[in-house]
Amino acid sequence: MARPSRCRRICSEPAYDSFRPDGISGEPEIVLTLDEYEVIRLIDLEKLTHEQCAQHMDISRTTVTEIYEAARGKVADCIVNGRPLLITGGNYRFCDGQTAGYCQKNCRKARGTEQGGAVREKGAKEMRIAVTYEDGNIFQHFGHTEQFKFYDIEDGKITGEQIADTNGQGHGALAGFLANARVDALICGGIGGGAQMALAQAGIKLYGGVSGSADEAVQAYLAGNLGFDPNVHCDHHEHGEGHTCGEHGCMEK
Repeated sequence: MARPSRCRRICSEPAYDSFRPDGISGEPEIVLTLDEYEVIRLIDLEKLTHEQCAQHMDISRTTVTEIYEAARGKVADCIVNGRPLLITGGNYRFCDGQTAGYCQKNCRKARGTEQGGAVREKGAKEMRIAVTYEDGNIFQHFGHTEQFKFYDIEDGKITGEQIADTNGQGHGALAGFLANARVDALICGGIGGGAQMALAQAGIKLYGGVSGSADEAVQAYLAGNLGFDPNVHCDHHEHGEGHTCGEHGCMEK
């Protein structure tokens, strides 16, 4: 009977889980598993040896070599033959950010914990826009938002997107959460005066009173035609049940 394969330890899910060649469609997808992705990340990006990678993933060096060769073959197939790449599945478990000898100074899980969520590092030349987020749209009450969607911008183009949970943090902590994530601008619906002041102190530009699709709002911002209310205000605690922020009731959450 074959021995079951050892579960591979990985840092976190990839920030981007699919890639498609520009202008090409209909080609069969290549599936890169998360453990294959982690080997590529550790060896090709972090420049670890196969032995070091094996220690990080809690598997043998020969297993790392086998995974690495399979993963490199898949990536090459995508690049050479213009096939879409999907990163999903695999035999893995997540690092808890506290394992001795594994998570170190540059561990992304540890950095995410310090920031209140697994937020990736922003590039030195990138601008980061945050949007209060729910089901693809701009959530309409800043202090009750459960997720932000981050858009990293360079040379007027979106270079990365990520959704981050706020983990139940309220008005007072959210400005700090955004500051720690190195956000430069926030697009939202309603927002109270205290939160606006905290954002201003953190140097975060506010674009409030916006509703609709989060993605479309960011594209409008990049095109220079985002409609927003410079005098937006929403004090959730001073209004009754009928008060609205933007187009949705504050009291929905």
